[in-house]
Amino acid sequence: MVEKTRGRKEEVVTRDTFKKKAPKAIKEIRKFAEKAMGTKDVRVDVKLNKHIWSRGIRSVPRRIRVRIARKRNDDEDAKEELYSLVTAAEIPAEGLKGLGTKVIDDDEE
Repeated sequence: MVEKTRGRKEEVVTRDTFKKKAPKAIKEIRKFAEKAMGTKDVRVDVKLNKHIWSRGIRSVPRRIRVRIARKRNDDEDAKEELYSLVTAAEIPAEGLKGLGTKVIDDDEE
């Protein structure tokens, strides 16, 4: 008699793709900031990272409003002269309608 072993169904790896959702979201934010600001060095703020991971690895927020700032690198031994800092933007109380791109100087912050 032939022994019954585990079937093919048990060998197939399932439920594994959701383990990559939050890390992939961070990578996509980095990729967007790199393309938009033209810098290779992209730094993600701690609050933004916590917001993405707030609902766990698989339930990533659908939309996140971010603010990207291009800043000078003060390190003398840095490869790049500029870096991009990505932070979570606060949503105004009156809503998002009619908002556009706003250029902000460092003096204002």
